[in-house]
Amino acid sequence: MKLTMKSFKTLLILATLFAGAAHAQSTMKPGGGAVPMGDAKKEATTPSAEMADGEIRKVDKEAKKITIKHGEIKNLEMPGMTMVFQVKDAAMLDAVKAGDKIRFRAESAGGAIVVTEIQPTQ
Repeated sequence: MKLTMKSFKTLLILATLFAGAAHAQSTMKPGGGAVPMGDAKKEATTPSAEMADGEIRKVDKEAKKITIKHGEIKNLEMPGMTMVFQVKDAAMLDAVKAGDKIRFRAESAGGAIVVTEIQPTQ
């Protein structure tokens, strides 16, 4: 298939229109209302993550990572499993050890899933 300049321009225009439509869809509130322009970024970054239950399996302070056997993480639509997470702040790892039962908040950031808060449970 030979791509001519005219078909390339048409493809570029269609891609631009599609990207605009996708952006417009992403700024819609659940239920159909549009997010006011100044609030779109604020709403997207507001922490709405619920706490998930877990048990610490391993703490790697050097790599700033923690292995957690966890239940469902609703905000990430993730079922229960055991996995390694990055942590937002390495100081969080000083307060926990393998075997601790915890509640934690995890969020998707820059293509990785990051633990942003850890609370010990009893």
